[in-house]
Amino acid sequence: MRAELIACLPDYVRPVATVAQIMSHGVQTLSPDTTVREAAARFKKYSYEGYPVVAGGRVLGLLTRRAVDRATHHHLDAQFVSAIMDAGEVTVKPTDSLEHLQKLMTTHGWGQVPVVDNGNVIGVVTRTDLLKRLATPVKPPRRNLAEQLATALPPERLALLHLVSDEAAALNVSPFIVGGFVRDLLLGQPSLDFDIVVEGDAIALARRLAAKHGGRVTAHAQFGTAKWKLPPELAPAISTGHLDLVSARTEFYAHPSALPEVERGSIKLDLHRRDFTLNTLAIRLDRDAFGDLLDFWGGEPDLRNGLIRALHSISFVDDATRMLRAVRFEQRFGFGIEARTAELIAHALHLLHKVSGDRIRHELDLILQEAEPEHHIARLAELGILSHIHPELPADPDLPRRLRAVRESALALKWAAWLLPLTPSALNDVISHLRLSVRNAEIVQQAAHAYLGIGALTEEVRMSELHEWLGQIDRDPLRLAISLCDHEPLQKQLEEYVRRRETLKPATTGEDLKALGLPPGPRYREILGQLQNAYLDGEITNEAEEKRMLAKIMNETGD
Repeated sequence: MRAELIACLPDYVRPVATVAQIMSHGVQTLSPDTTVREAAARFKKYSYEGYPVVAGGRVLGLLTRRAVDRATHHHLDAQFVSAIMDAGEVTVKPTDSLEHLQKLMTTHGWGQVPVVDNGNVIGVVTRTDLLKRLATPVKPPRRNLAEQLATALPPERLALLHLVSDEAAALNVSPFIVGGFVRDLLLGQPSLDFDIVVEGDAIALARRLAAKHGGRVTAHAQFGTAKWKLPPELAPAISTGHLDLVSARTEFYAHPSALPEVERGSIKLDLHRRDFTLNTLAIRLDRDAFGDLLDFWGGEPDLRNGLIRALHSISFVDDATRMLRAVRFEQRFGFGIEARTAELIAHALHLLHKVSGDRIRHELDLILQEAEPEHHIARLAELGILSHIHPELPADPDLPRRLRAVRESALALKWAAWLLPLTPSALNDVISHLRLSVRNAEIVQQAAHAYLGIGALTEEVRMSELHEWLGQIDRDPLRLAISLCDHEPLQKQLEEYVRRRETLKPATTGEDLKALGLPPGPRYREILGQLQNAYLDGEITNEAEEKRMLAKIMNETGD
């Protein structure tokens, strides 16, 4: 009986399949100092999708055809492949199970995994090898966030999502919430507004929603975008009063740091064009999968581990402004920039000069509006980003104090607080390079003028003297400069000057001088200026004293 049982076991119990059973032997590898040009020739010759990068018998990373194609397009042929590879020592042993291999591929996103035995790379196993063996695609475990959505969103906003879901089903398209909203939801900091990405025709979906529920649609067919202005009964669901719907797309960069060229794509391609793994998350809104989380590139584990990880090795070549966003997310969430991502930033710093001042300033605007921008700026300086934007941008020890003084102020004053220490020539150069608006530039320059002037004062001066060079400076930039004055008696005097200036309104007008027989001319300004200065210096305090002084001036000058 025992022998019979043993004989039939293979019919019912299958042995664990191992990597050895599906791997390819005789794997080709590249050294880290192989140039992109050489690697491109190798890909063309052998039509492989990836090569392990190996040094001293140790796997350093994986070079993919996609990374080489992008690097070649950006004219990075002379770069070493170590600068563009997916870095990491991701390997399997021949005795490892296919379940372990599957988990490794799902976690790291590698389509080719080197097989190592006794410290030597002996082969490679590919995603195709695995799929052929398993016969059916590997699906990641399902996670549904419907309950979290219901908790985080007001009822009317959740109802709006269900409207979108219902109409999408009628059109046989798939809608998703993507990016920052999903990230913040998982972090327990849900935002209230969101955009919808549609796998299919977003414009058709927007028009169907408007036809059935009211409102109107503004569409841009060339971009596949639609703005549905909500009807009055639905408008409270979104603070802006409209819902943006965008067709899923992919993008391509014609040259480093260019604006991307886009074309229609899948949700996976749409997510892959984003900057960091934590922003590649999506929530399905399909009826039968409402709330399902999509995570193709490990965004959720990176959220849990507090890591800012670039989605691919050419990310900062495609768009150098992503360096600033990496710092902004790192500092906002108290995360850390993943080590390889920091390396990629260092490799791409020289590309910042290719980015327009407008785009750089936009990212710096966002940083200055963060809760504690001084930490962001210090980190930008630490990574070398700040000096590559402009060598004069300050990250001095006094910056936290200056920015704390404008914590609740408008953006222009935050720029002013940051740039105050610059010399006039350096300040003008930075303003020009970053293309600050005319009004913001004016406020920054006024604050800098007042700051430098106040800093040069060593003792109290007459209020009228202060007015000579502070009189044309607006209230807010002047108050900023005064708040940073370290000389307490002088600071109090300056505050009193501002108070007097704001209440200063001599009763005498040009019409009064004309009535007194004084012909119009420069004397009007001189006399009114004398009266104004007298008020500022406390020589007169009321209208009666003003009239007496005016009479005295007229008598003394024979007017």
